[in-house]
Amino acid sequence: MTSIDVQNLSKEYGGRRAVDRLAFRVEPGRVTGFLGPNGAGKSTTMRLALGLSRPTSGRVLIGGRPYASYDEPLRQVGALLDPQAAHGARTAHAHLRMLAAANRIPVRRVDEVLAQVGLAAVARRRVRTYSLGMRQRLGVAAALLGDPAVVLLDEPANGLDPEGIVWMRELLRDLARAGRTVFVSSHLMNETASLADHLVVLGRGRLLADTSLTDFIAAYSSPGAQVRTTEQPRLHEALARAGHTYTVSGDGDRTLVGAPAAAVGALAAEAGIPVLELGDTHASLEQAYLALTAADTEYTQHVEYTQHTTTPAQEA
Repeated sequence: MTSIDVQNLSKEYGGRRAVDRLAFRVEPGRVTGFLGPNGAGKSTTMRLALGLSRPTSGRVLIGGRPYASYDEPLRQVGALLDPQAAHGARTAHAHLRMLAAANRIPVRRVDEVLAQVGLAAVARRRVRTYSLGMRQRLGVAAALLGDPAVVLLDEPANGLDPEGIVWMRELLRDLARAGRTVFVSSHLMNETASLADHLVVLGRGRLLADTSLTDFIAAYSSPGAQVRTTEQPRLHEALARAGHTYTVSGDGDRTLVGAPAAAVGALAAEAGIPVLELGDTHASLEQAYLALTAADTEYTQHVEYTQHTTTPAQEA
């Protein structure tokens, strides 16, 4: 079993508890997104998992063992925490060759992973000449060098262009489909929504959620519908009589209702109101995340979110 098991984990710095009695498991065969506001404890948790910092209490087991107990850790766990980790005076090829030698990894893997991350053509260039996106790719190559069963990545899409983000998304999905344990910290909500199967969410060092992506969005959003009609005033009167809340979209063409589409459709049919378009709306991951973490964000400002996502329209 190659799960990551976080067991009653706490970490204090000068009396401040950065991680507060965390307990969760990251399972193989799926991408687990690791979310939380700045200062929530995500990076600290990853450092504790990799033995880069000692916990005040609790522990993290990877494949049933502490990371520090592995003689050749890159064969078991691949990690990207800092894209600047490679020495700028070395070439990408030399950097990976050194890591391979230290972990008794066949040298052929160096060329394989450089090709896998798209750096084969620049493998002999000094790392200091690399862009941030290229350094990210090199960090991913280092993480994959030992063909590990467990992969931990902190903000892996940072610095990547759109093509690179799509490449990263497919890479992580492929790793999960191959049965590996993939744990990814990110601030990019849209990207997390497109690749994660499961979410672990922190706030001020505490565990706020440990659930599937779909269940998370459903839990922190309200049912609603979007409807378009040629007789908006009559629809609004009918909605008000039935006690339903509603707002008008920014373009004034649609009505957003705090009730499921089935209820709105039945109400319109009963009142003889023609419906041109009707569909349920769902909160985005970003909206659900903000609803959950609003009280646990260190730096906040008031922002109104009015964007809705609609299911394929039902046309009358």
